Amino acid sequence: MNAGTEDTVLCLMGPTATGKTDLAVALAERWPVEIVSVDSAMVYREMDIGTAKPGPELLARAPHRLIDLLDPSERYSAARFVADACAAIRDIRAAGRIPLLVGGTGLYFKALQEGLSELPAADPDLRRTLEARLAREGPAALHAELARVDPVSAARIRPGDPQRIQRALEVHALTGVPLSEHLRRRRPPLAARFVNLVLTADRAWLRERIAQRFARMLEAGFLAEVARLRARGDLTPDLPSMRAVGYRQAWRHLAGETDFETFRREAVQATRGYAKRQQTWFRHQVRGMEIDCRTSHLVEAAARAFDLPALRGDARRR
Repeated sequence: MNAGTEDTVLCLMGPTATGKTDLAVALAERWPVEIVSVDSAMVYREMDIGTAKPGPELLARAPHRLIDLLDPSERYSAARFVADACAAIRDIRAAGRIPLLVGGTGLYFKALQEGLSELPAADPDLRRTLEARLAREGPAALHAELARVDPVSAARIRPGDPQRIQRALEVHALTGVPLSEHLRRRRPPLAARFVNLVLTADRAWLRERIAQRFARMLEAGFLAEVARLRARGDLTPDLPSMRAVGYRQAWRHLAGETDFETFRREAVQATRGYAKRQQTWFRHQVRGMEIDCRTSHLVEAAARAFDLPALRGDARRR
């Protein structure tokens, strides 16, 4: 794979706290790549410490696209990310550079590489009916019905996942077409050759790394950051921005619902749980090369995985 190919998009992904940003910056300083953030929390302004957003020094060395796009009162979506990312990729290609997408939001990577289905909006009446049936009949009965109308989705969705079972039944009821068929019809929104590299980490090492990083966030003023957001008066804990890992727990603490030690413990546990889900998702959903983030000479290893050394020396960024 030659990274100089015109339609190539490099994708660096992995769980939180594996050093993706530092690696991306190092690559951008040596090769003609430009970074596009793939992070559902970094899109929000005023949320810097808790999102581990790159600071001014790092951004001066390697600018990032798709950070600080929205106010925390606004909502972002996978569909909007796809539109924003496609525009950024076209701009980067037009400048003769290579897009390097970096982040841990797996859904965004999947939406960009595989496309989004045009699914119907939720129907409140139908949803209430399904919820009543769930309470009356239990999830096993709804899953059995899903197996009759959409066996492909039923095989993919666990019987103990009532939310996804209800959504699949809702889509079938509203459209007459199984959810699995909607998903099969997806088309990638961008003509591109995606090269995926997933950073991995030993679980015990990552758990400790997350605890250490959160301690540094606290020292850097994370609670003060959330206190400023709460003081605005227009934000609520049910907004997507305030449901981000760490922010949700900080909001509860500042509201007097937990003491400091409980907040700290819950925030670290939530981040570890998020990292575990990311690891599972990337392991099962992504086709690409994996590299342990503790690998010696990580920058060179990543460059080889992306085939960046194949670029001519005079094309490298000075």
